[in-house]
Amino acid sequence: MTQTHRFDDTTMTRPAEPREMSADIMMNMGVRMAFAKDEEIYGQDEEADLIYRVISGAVRTTRVMSDGRRQIGGFYYPDEMFGVEASGHHRFSAEALSDCIILVVKASALRAAAGDAAFDRMTWAATNRELDRTQDHLLLLGRKTASERVASFLMDLANRRATEAVTLPMGRQDMADYLGLTIETVSRMLTQLQSALVVEFAGARSFKIRNRCALARMAE
Repeated sequence: MTQTHRFDDTTMTRPAEPREMSADIMMNMGVRMAFAKDEEIYGQDEEADLIYRVISGAVRTTRVMSDGRRQIGGFYYPDEMFGVEASGHHRFSAEALSDCIILVVKASALRAAAGDAAFDRMTWAATNRELDRTQDHLLLLGRKTASERVASFLMDLANRRATEAVTLPMGRQDMADYLGLTIETVSRMLTQLQSALVVEFAGARSFKIRNRCALARMAE
């Protein structure tokens, strides 16, 4: 059964005086909430009155199309913010890819604490980051071959995580939906990359890049 979370902003600690928007303000004001793997954080088309930041775990955003197909908007990792919308509603739902701790703060409380100008700068920057993500995703889907899409995905994930051993919090179906491929194609491309000694998988959910130049060429 899905656990119901109740957001109570009475537990927030508000700064005495408005100050410049920073991660510290969110940390001081936000409420930490735990979500189990595959649990919904917020729903598609729900009112967007909260702002979220990943503390641990990973999050995916998804949208169910009118024909029943699932579209994945993006993946979010520790220290990344999500849920900021240009409109008043969420275009995508957000779900926990793994057990997560999410920092949640009311947008109105954050605006009151930081001031209108700082809050607007923060939301503008977050909106621009989402626009960049969307453009990168469109470019990724525009690549001609499946190998290019998979290589680009792995390179981007490795660059974002900046660790030698990169964890794949998402399964093959999530990757396939994000890349616009079938799960069979994704599995085949990963096997080919490993056979070519470009990447090395330690199980299904962790990999290392063995030949970064080769992977970068495929991802260009």
